[in-house]
Amino acid sequence: MASSTTTKEIDRELPPLLRVFKDGSVERFLGSSYVPPSAQDPDTGVSSKDIVISENPLISARLFLPKLEDRHQKLPILVYYHGGAFCLESAFSFLHQRYLNIIASLAKALVVSIEYRLAPEHSLPAAYEDGWYALNWITSSKSEPWLMNHGDFNRFYIGGDTSGANIAHYALLRVGGGVDHLPNQVKISGALLAFPLFWSSKPVLNEPVEGHEQSSAMQVWRFVYPDAPGGIDNPLINPLAPGAPSLKVLGCPKILIFVAGKDELRDRGVWYFDAVKKSGWNGEVELIEVDGEEHCFQIYHPETDNSKNMISRIASFLV
Repeated sequence: MASSTTTKEIDRELPPLLRVFKDGSVERFLGSSYVPPSAQDPDTGVSSKDIVISENPLISARLFLPKLEDRHQKLPILVYYHGGAFCLESAFSFLHQRYLNIIASLAKALVVSIEYRLAPEHSLPAAYEDGWYALNWITSSKSEPWLMNHGDFNRFYIGGDTSGANIAHYALLRVGGGVDHLPNQVKISGALLAFPLFWSSKPVLNEPVEGHEQSSAMQVWRFVYPDAPGGIDNPLINPLAPGAPSLKVLGCPKILIFVAGKDELRDRGVWYFDAVKKSGWNGEVELIEVDGEEHCFQIYHPETDNSKNMISRIASFLV
């Protein structure tokens, strides 16, 4: 008896990340597997659990609580936005579970990793909206026991890697712009921006002119936000675009930026660092470049010396 197979028709692709079919389904080629939270991680002793922040739209988070010295101990809080080009990865993935276990353990910090909606199922600006909603929920929550019993809201940090760092930057502008404020008068103590994803229609610093239109960042942005006003010069991806909010209003007193020497986004991180310094922003910004390393190396290979040094620097920032 002859067998028949049905081949789904491709609608659009973002090689090598994912493919969208005409029936609306999405096939992702990259990203680590989902793992459950742990009552106690055997390597770090960190406990984790999942919570729902919003049912509609669905926004959730994974919380990481390090071993406590006493049951009344208060810890700095880090609200973390994962990377993945706005279309990959998860707060519940193996890579981020492992990475944030280490961060929580070394920093003695309560980490809240946000599970925001991904493109292409939810085009931007959905991720920004989810990130902002989650930040407001966390600072207003009176029902989440780990936050209430162990979170020190006087040491309240935000951050992320790549697209997650971009989302954190957006939140800083909203907090500092004079219109939006976090509940309960919570102030952001600092921001951690690792390999931040920014781009523009024109190359900067040492970025090559040839091939700029076909750059990975350009292709990603067009895919995840096809209707972006201004395209690649939308202020969400180009913080120095005409009409973009001034970096002078960034809503925290200190920012730590990491770039990697072999990362395509390396010059963008340096460019952003220089722009913050020149903006008139009244805070401390530090740039750390890790020579010879690739994009997000500390997440993929946390066991290396460079990764350990980077994570130790992050831990010392979260005080």
